Amino acid sequence: MNSFTSHMKIRLKIICLRRIVMDSNHQSNYKLSKTEKKLLRKQIKARHTLLRHEGIETVSYATQSLIVANGGLGNQVSRNQLLPVLEKCGLVDALLMPPNKPYSCVRYKTVEESKTAYDTLNGKEIVDDLGQKIILYLNFVEKAQWKELGLQALPPGLKVIEEIISSEDEKMLLESVNWTEDTENQNFQKSLKHRRVKHFGYEFHYENNNVDKDKPLPGGLPDICESILEKWLKEGFIKHKPDQLTINQYEPGHGIPAHIDTHSAFEDEIISLSLGSEIVMDFKHPDGMTVPVMLPCRSLLVMTGESRYLWTHGITPRKFDTVQASKGHKSGIITSDVEDLTLNKRGIRTSFTFRKVRQTPCNCSYPLVCDSQMKETPASFPESDKEALQLEQDYVHRVYEEIARHFSSTRHTPWPHIVEFLKALPSGSLVADIGCGNGKYLGINNELYMIGCDHSQNLVDICRERQYQAFVCDALAVPIRSGSCDACISIAVIHHFATAERRVAALQELVRLLRPGGKALIYVWAMEQEYNKKKSKYLRENRTSQGMKEEISNDASVQELLVKQLPNVGNQDSAHSVSSINDFQDGGCNSKNVANSKLPIHTNRTSFHSQDLLVPWHFKGNPGKDKRVEPFGPLGSRDPGPVFHRYYHVFCEGELEAACRTLNNISILQSYYDQGNWCVILQKV
Repeated sequence: MNSFTSHMKIRLKIICLRRIVMDSNHQSNYKLSKTEKKLLRKQIKARHTLLRHEGIETVSYATQSLIVANGGLGNQVSRNQLLPVLEKCGLVDALLMPPNKPYSCVRYKTVEESKTAYDTLNGKEIVDDLGQKIILYLNFVEKAQWKELGLQALPPGLKVIEEIISSEDEKMLLESVNWTEDTENQNFQKSLKHRRVKHFGYEFHYENNNVDKDKPLPGGLPDICESILEKWLKEGFIKHKPDQLTINQYEPGHGIPAHIDTHSAFEDEIISLSLGSEIVMDFKHPDGMTVPVMLPCRSLLVMTGESRYLWTHGITPRKFDTVQASKGHKSGIITSDVEDLTLNKRGIRTSFTFRKVRQTPCNCSYPLVCDSQMKETPASFPESDKEALQLEQDYVHRVYEEIARHFSSTRHTPWPHIVEFLKALPSGSLVADIGCGNGKYLGINNELYMIGCDHSQNLVDICRERQYQAFVCDALAVPIRSGSCDACISIAVIHHFATAERRVAALQELVRLLRPGGKALIYVWAMEQEYNKKKSKYLRENRTSQGMKEEISNDASVQELLVKQLPNVGNQDSAHSVSSINDFQDGGCNSKNVANSKLPIHTNRTSFHSQDLLVPWHFKGNPGKDKRVEPFGPLGSRDPGPVFHRYYHVFCEGELEAACRTLNNISILQSYYDQGNWCVILQKV
């Protein structure tokens, strides 16, 4: 057993012994009843969960501060619900409620008041904002701190104007919308799956996220809107008069996927009027920074410049929003001040979004996200390490950050041969999953100590939600000590590196982590999607028919079925000859990519015609959250999202093996084909 594993086991034993002593001291005065024993078990479980997943260590002695497990915003417990319960036990100095967490921290003025709360409220049942019963479990802590975000500003070009219209005008606008319009009407439009929608001026087509500029709708904008728009123009709230209107109605619990309004479809200024209920809209920069913005009822959101062209905006599907508790706060950024957050129940919200249809191509300053300019300058095959790094940043890292939730919803069933590899490892082995995605392999074998890492913060967050150990890092520089791992796995990761040198460097990093005798399992997507006269599942699941566009792009990670393992074709002791890695650099495997060429965009679920390419991902919002189909009548239609493109280098037969053989101190134990993937098991010698 290596020293790292031994240290982990010793640390866990020390923590457990400390808890046992503390618990036995608590019980020593009298014999506990069944109910008390159950409460104590739950309390101990809460301690362990806080330590393991949040790094919050409770103490056995009384302090002014208590962690309240189950009493958090993430459990639909609002500040207005929890604070009165806590105040019955004494004067509350502070109540800290971090966003999306199932716990909070209360600090009393005195230790005696904190003791009273500990004795009185442990096991207390309260009802959350959804009407469900929740039991509180309290533990003492020295202090509880959360990482605060720095002061944020609204995205450049974004402004929120409160009370832009009167309540009387709001009522008239809402009453003017006829949601039960006759289907024979020439202006009749389908509703979407999770919201009602109407278009005026031009119909917005969700299948291509654009409008038909040559087919304006009869009647133009509603008369009631014309006078309001003229007033806004006169008062300087807007600069251009719109000619297109989309009205959306959102029920509580519904939302809209994060998106950027199509550059080629509309001009710079986009405005949205919120009616009926306030909402929190999330704005996200491509680098990952998210700014939640409160849009009060009767407020106008104005997006121009960077906020319109570069930042995505969307509404998370949920029934409660985390908002500022202070009464003076209406619009603007929802800060991360844990002393001033609570929950706000959503109502039915109707938005009037006005836009001006663009008649010429967009020439904005954001070509990487501009569909007008991307058609003219698609991604190129990288000629340098710097260009490769930029390609990966734009067409791998940023994409997975955006699609993380949807991607995770399609990755749930472990692949049999990977499970077989993990199950065969000795009990107590320390295993690193490099590029762990949503962590679907981290819980396969409870006898292993598994840790995952991924470049995507959003995918790592999903791992942590599932109570797995994971952290963010680059697969070329994993912050784990050399020679400390008994095994590593790299599943569908190395094919995202844009040069042969970077792919070899990723393999070398896996070997660095292994102890002598340690093993690594590597999967990459195969150029040969038809092998031994059999099509891979990727090809067999081609759902494109009758001219309909495919809805979802799935790559090698979708092959979730039992497959037959091919015989070992790469044992190092055999006389089997293997091609050099250089054989695959230029034109190998019928590759059509050469330096200075543009990367082709792959057609999903078809054979590959190039080794280096962009694979589309058709984004769907809110995956797995609500399986119900709730169209407004029989004409409900799906609500498609944007299309993202991910860079891949698909491997030819023998290429992965050849890359592995360039490494020092390794032996290839197995090399095989598994339903559209080339796979290698290597060992450090």
